[in-house]
Amino acid sequence: MDFNRIKEKLNILADAAKYDVSCSSSGSNRKNKDSGLGDTGNGICHTYTEDGRCVSLLKILLTNHCIFDSAYCVTRKSNDIKRAAFKIQEVVDLTINFYRRNYIEGLFLSSGIFKSADYTMERLIAVAKKLREEENFNGYIHLKSIPGASDELMYEAGLYADRLSVNIEIPTISGLKLLAPDKKHEDFIKPMLKVKNEIIRYNEERKIIRSTAKYAPAGQSTQMIIGATGESDKDIMYSATHFYKNYNMKRVYYSGYVPISTDSRLPSLGSEVPMLRENRLYQTDWLLRFYGFSVNEILDADNPNLEMDIDPKLMWALRNLNYFPIDINKADSRMLARIPGIGMGSVHKIINSRKYRNLSWDHLKKMGVALNRAKYFIICNSNEWERRDLDAAKIKGMILQSQNGKFKNNYINQLSLFN
Repeated sequence: MDFNRIKEKLNILADAAKYDVSCSSSGSNRKNKDSGLGDTGNGICHTYTEDGRCVSLLKILLTNHCIFDSAYCVTRKSNDIKRAAFKIQEVVDLTINFYRRNYIEGLFLSSGIFKSADYTMERLIAVAKKLREEENFNGYIHLKSIPGASDELMYEAGLYADRLSVNIEIPTISGLKLLAPDKKHEDFIKPMLKVKNEIIRYNEERKIIRSTAKYAPAGQSTQMIIGATGESDKDIMYSATHFYKNYNMKRVYYSGYVPISTDSRLPSLGSEVPMLRENRLYQTDWLLRFYGFSVNEILDADNPNLEMDIDPKLMWALRNLNYFPIDINKADSRMLARIPGIGMGSVHKIINSRKYRNLSWDHLKKMGVALNRAKYFIICNSNEWERRDLDAAKIKGMILQSQNGKFKNNYINQLSLFN
């Protein structure tokens, strides 16, 4: 083995993979068997870069050669970059050696598309198959589904991978046509639908035959590039909701566009990566999935974009002051979850604790409620109500003065590129 060449390939193909953020491993329950290597348990430990991206897996491309010329992609065929490709056995050896040295807990493997979608998908599957069957590797494996891959290959991929994902890339069909006219939206949808149907079939068969082979036990996810085109936050979140509802996605990831091209269709080189906008989209995603909000409550025709200086729950509350104040000792869990500064953990604590006593400000503080925000929207076992006669603008100003978030000095309207 030429170790210098392997190191060079690793540098090139690990760097090219950093733009894919959808590498979470939670949800898998593959156990060690036959004295093999690894055990995914209920997820694996992660480390994160300063901008929040996961770096805990061996995260590489099989190759950065690609037959497509998507304007937003660093591996597009017209881009003048160093190209490299791993052999199947090289990826297997790297994974096993890194695992034995305790560098990683699993593998995240993607690829540029070379020759054809099926040819590329076959090689990705071959890596996973060798790891499982020849190396007896039971650690976490995440394979990227190649748009346009056949149903037969997608079925086989799910037998060896813990999670599958196909990146939708651009949130809207019109945006995809603008920046990647040689790609078809239906090619992204086809593998998603196959994986969804196979997971449903596996769950049904598992009820009858306990020995049914596992199929993608950690489900599937997708990723959207944010800020490459002019979609509003409303467009993005409606698109995400569509994928959650119709394809049973475990996660939708939002990746701020990193300017890599002088293409006039894209933000110019040197433009700021919309990290704050990305963060607000994740917060909105959380509200939709776990807090009982719908998209049209947060974003509508009059308010198509999120505010950058405050989180989306606070944004909603300030627009709907008629719902407040909420009595902590009487409100149901749905309304408690809509109070800024109160997370779902605190909601459960409040519901359980008030069975035994009326809750005061001190009780709420001990439960972890962020009173610097919540106090303007609630009443409890106290004669004081912090909002008094304050309007939305004054409340917002007072909250902003009191908080010290990492984005406090970076409240920039990152949508101005498209105004």
